[in-house]
Amino acid sequence: MKILLRNLTRETTEAELHTLFKEYGDVQYCKVVMDKVTGKSKGFGFVEMPRAGEAKAAIKGLNARDLGGNKIRVKKAEKREQGSTEKSPDASDT
Repeated sequence: MKILLRNLTRETTEAELHTLFKEYGDVQYCKVVMDKVTGKSKGFGFVEMPRAGEAKAAIKGLNARDLGGNKIRVKKAEKREQGSTEKSPDASDT
């Protein structure tokens, strides 16, 4: 199950996330999303856990936990449609 993490500090590392989620089970991967221009964290990331039960326990146990001074938000990642954008392609700007 893919998990979305929000409100991470800019200093949070993938290693920290791995250690945090490892308490709940196997972690397939951790990814902190980085800004391509500045090279700094955008404040969110993803964790993939292969077992749904462990992932659900991690979400429940870690949502609203303090991490580096921020209350992180943890939830199941929504599936994103291929090529989707925030704005509908047929929406007008007028």
